[in-house]
Amino acid sequence: MDQLFSAENIVSLLTLTFLEIVLGIDNIIFISIAANKLPRADQPKARNLGLLLAMIFRVVLLFGISILISLSKPFMHYESSWLNAAFTGQSVILIIGGLFLLYKATSEIHHKLEGNSHEEEGTSAKGKATISGVVAQIAIINIVFSIDSILTAVGLTQNIAVMIVAVVLSVLIMMFFAGPVGKFVNEHPSIQMLGLAFLIMIGFMLIAEGAHLAEIVLFNNEVGSVPKGYLYFAIAFSLLVEFLNMRLRKKQQPVQLHGYEEQARREGVIK
Repeated sequence: MDQLFSAENIVSLLTLTFLEIVLGIDNIIFISIAANKLPRADQPKARNLGLLLAMIFRVVLLFGISILISLSKPFMHYESSWLNAAFTGQSVILIIGGLFLLYKATSEIHHKLEGNSHEEEGTSAKGKATISGVVAQIAIINIVFSIDSILTAVGLTQNIAVMIVAVVLSVLIMMFFAGPVGKFVNEHPSIQMLGLAFLIMIGFMLIAEGAHLAEIVLFNNEVGSVPKGYLYFAIAFSLLVEFLNMRLRKKQQPVQLHGYEEQARREGVIK
């Protein structure tokens, strides 16, 4: 905690909070859709409870993954003519997490650009759901959404305090500004695409970091780690270019992506 307010940690905190908000938009919209099945008076309670559960799941997963990552002693050695490695619990978690982020980001980009626009048609059942049933739905989906959220946090920083503060800040912002935040990101789909592109970079960094910690030597070349400063620069530069583009194309109609927002518009959750 003494180093929480260092320059590096502040940059990590701001970057991670932004990514947590962008990557949490689908979660917000799903929660809104599920809550929209309840009577209007119960909807705010269900939305806030859903986001609170999201925060709790993320913090619990952070501690769990941090314990796994602390396993730094090699448990398996592999040697061959082209590959040498000493795998640790930390390296395996990072490599698997990086592969998961690459898969998740690629599949999400495909889904948003080429997905079925008629998915989940007719799922609205407003007035027939109960708060307990809706909260159970939200709890299950939060577990899924929490995985890539936590792996993104691990990819950006190893400081558990920074990760927890970023998760809590992002959820609080989404809780108080769920409508405006969701509207902004859905009106600017390129922000979603940037967030997914950042996931690909973070996934690559996790794999490289895991390979470096496992002391992998591939064809007599040792795998090195990628300095996080490169990632921060790429994210900052991309966001600067995108915000400049947004100012130049205010009057243009943005491309519509597939996803939960389509159902949300049909049900009047967002406009």
